[in-house]
Amino acid sequence: MTERWKPSVTVAAVIERDGRFLLVEEHTPEGLRLNNPAGHLDPGESPAQGCVRETLEETAHLLEPTALVGVYLSRFVRSSASGTEDITYVRFAFCGTVGPAIDGRTLDAGIVRTLWLTPEEVRASQERHRSPLVLQCMEDYLRGQRFPLSLVYSAPSLQGCTQ
Repeated sequence: MTERWKPSVTVAAVIERDGRFLLVEEHTPEGLRLNNPAGHLDPGESPAQGCVRETLEETAHLLEPTALVGVYLSRFVRSSASGTEDITYVRFAFCGTVGPAIDGRTLDAGIVRTLWLTPEEVRASQERHRSPLVLQCMEDYLRGQRFPLSLVYSAPSLQGCTQ
């Protein structure tokens, strides 16, 4: 029997304010990249809760999710001296509102800064995107793609999961 395929589950925030989108500039093995506030889902949290946490950790803004923008699959392959890394990601992208940045809050390790970019600036910076999903999520949002938060059900059995 072969090992079971296990994609990585991630969450991302698509946050627009006054025609600009909140992105983070972060260090990656490929250099400085732009990304939505995003990260891996932690054990015991719903995708919406994970998105709130990741947004706070990476931007110092508290997110109030209002809708699911979409669920995305993408594959990332990286070759290095130690071998090939081949990861499939399942991304839950949420939109919502944020208040002002919380003063004195430190951003996650690797996050250099936050940026508010126009759609044109996001499109013009594609070569610096961490993933093609940065642009895809924004474009879906701009097209008005929204699904109710209730579309993603998280069973009560998740509570207390510490895997």
